[in-house]
Amino acid sequence: MKRTLDEPSILGNGMVDIPDIGHRVQIEVDGHNGKTTHEGVILHPAAKGHITIKLANGYNASYSIDEVIAVKTLSGIAETQSTEVAKLQFKEGLPRVRIIHTGGTIASKVDYKTGAVVAKFEPEELVSEIPEIAQIANIDAVKLGNMFSDDIRPQHWNKLVDATQQAFDSGCDGVVITHGTDTLHITSAAMCFAWSGEGTAPPGRIALVGSQRSSDRGSSDASENLISAVLWAANGPQPGAIRGDAAVVVMHSSSHDGTCSIQPGTGVRKLHSTRRDAFRNVNSQPLAYINFEANQPKIILDSTYKTDLAQTSFEITNKPRKYSESVRIAQFIAGPYLHEEEIEAIVANGVQAIVIHGTGLGHLPIDDPGDDAPENIKVWRALTRCVNRNIPVVVTSQCINGPIDMNVYSKGRKQQEMGLLGHGSVTSPDSTVVKIHYALSNNKDVAKILGMNLCGENINTLRE
Repeated sequence: MKRTLDEPSILGNGMVDIPDIGHRVQIEVDGHNGKTTHEGVILHPAAKGHITIKLANGYNASYSIDEVIAVKTLSGIAETQSTEVAKLQFKEGLPRVRIIHTGGTIASKVDYKTGAVVAKFEPEELVSEIPEIAQIANIDAVKLGNMFSDDIRPQHWNKLVDATQQAFDSGCDGVVITHGTDTLHITSAAMCFAWSGEGTAPPGRIALVGSQRSSDRGSSDASENLISAVLWAANGPQPGAIRGDAAVVVMHSSSHDGTCSIQPGTGVRKLHSTRRDAFRNVNSQPLAYINFEANQPKIILDSTYKTDLAQTSFEITNKPRKYSESVRIAQFIAGPYLHEEEIEAIVANGVQAIVIHGTGLGHLPIDDPGDDAPENIKVWRALTRCVNRNIPVVVTSQCINGPIDMNVYSKGRKQQEMGLLGHGSVTSPDSTVVKIHYALSNNKDVAKILGMNLCGENINTLRE
């Protein structure tokens, strides 16, 4: 049965009927680029009086129905696939890997009612979609949640800490956490500090993995990413609480297929919103790569990391630390919009630490050499009051990469005299915030711990 979108519309010499949502169609339109033809699946219209289709490349195309010349139905609504998943068979001799599902694009498909990408796979479905992982390890899967990563908070970190601990206690050799990419690097840092903040190492490998494009897109990176994560969790080296290897991030190393990077959990950040190789190192290097040669994934360790593992002794723990859910850390961006009033407002709300993303080497607007910027003096006074109230004020950099060096310019030396923290740090901005949260949650001195390298987040040799 056909219908019109929103209301009938006279197009040319007649009315064009629009099939129901979910039908595959070919449409001919006369738009701003002239006459063009598209094939795709009908979605809910992006706006009233429009037709919207999902193209084969994964993108949506939307046109006013006044621009539509013809619509040809190619196929009806696809039948719903069976949700029954074959029971996983245990194979002697293979490592045990538990997949902990939290959601994200790696476990997503297109919702043809909205055209949006939605998380809807059960963990077992994820395994069935990529059967290669069953050849690497004995897989079991648990569903911890089904949420987009921008909704994840410290209480979810604690659930992940518990879930990974339970996996190791039950005999798993490694753990894979499927996670949305937007905050993947933040959660990876949280897992690193939880397991290795005391200089210890988890009993096995922890790999966090996501994808930039959903599994039903031809350009999806989900399959190689997940295979690589499972391979690392099953057969990677025992983490040594060094270089951020307690929990690693596994994603494409380039925009092309064939190689995935094993990134340190405390030294990586998402630096692009759409590219498959969106995750890049921050003051660090990949620990390893997964190369797909003849469709056979292989772990290739970085030479420095390999040496570090051979020369480092460590204690394995089965008691990771947790994060206080009551901790409040305020973040500000240094620049023309930083004012005293905002600082005082968050202090009044009981904030326990302040992180300011400074410019360059870590500078803040606290001087008024021309006597025409009194706001800067007010910021200086407000931050001084914070220090006097024993509220840690930590400076990191908007540059992402590079050290915080408050010895180069007089501005920086003034900030140190004020009691602002962060000088000498090469910890990434996001990992810095998580590190502060870890310190506050576990009764550690923030000033002291910032200068330390707990689990690969602040390696001295990287200060170049």
